[in-house]
Amino acid sequence: MGADMATVQNHLIKLLPRSDRLKFLSRCEEVQLVLADVLSVPGEATPYVYFPVDGFISLVATTDGSPSLEVGMVGREGMVGVHVALGVLTAPLRAVVQGAGSSWRISSKAFQKELAASEAFQRVVDRYVCVLMAQLTTSAACLRFHEIGPRLARWLLMSQDRAHSDSFRMTHEFLAYMLGVRRVGITAAAGALQQSGLIEYTRGDLTVLDRAGLEAAACGCYTADRKGYADLLE
Repeated sequence: MGADMATVQNHLIKLLPRSDRLKFLSRCEEVQLVLADVLSVPGEATPYVYFPVDGFISLVATTDGSPSLEVGMVGREGMVGVHVALGVLTAPLRAVVQGAGSSWRISSKAFQKELAASEAFQRVVDRYVCVLMAQLTTSAACLRFHEIGPRLARWLLMSQDRAHSDSFRMTHEFLAYMLGVRRVGITAAAGALQQSGLIEYTRGDLTVLDRAGLEAAACGCYTADRKGYADLLE
């Protein structure tokens, strides 16, 4: 495609040597991620791997008879379909577009070929696998041990990081779905953050007013996730 480093805007691709990067991008196509689109379904084949540019995706665990729960989030710092790098084409999680935007997309077979042809690419993806495993583990512990308020603050920070904006659309219903709690719990937690002057929330439009305050209100899982990523991929 002739795209250069300045226009890639996906951190994993940026980490590749120029020749590997351009070769990989020549196998990709740029697509638009539409809010609520489903990119993968548990138990079904994975036709494409995605490298978001300015959209972001929720990784959601589903179990029979229980509400779905977000366990991970992917923006331009990562990729969707990391299991394909391990030789597994069947998706383990549901991937749902949470923030609309653009993304590089490559077929799973082409991705596997490019991965096998580039040691540098393999190293980057291996490190991202470790980062994502840590994020999934942190999410499980966070759900078990932390209160809704700090969890909500963490989730809003993660969303802001990937939205690259202080403002984004977010309903109480969606927040309850993502955090696996009742809507009344989200209403109370969001109300407390708003009363503290950390966020403004009106009819689904959420704005982060005090980033530092929101970080202080979040559980330590947010900082742990950022440190884990920085240690391996920055």
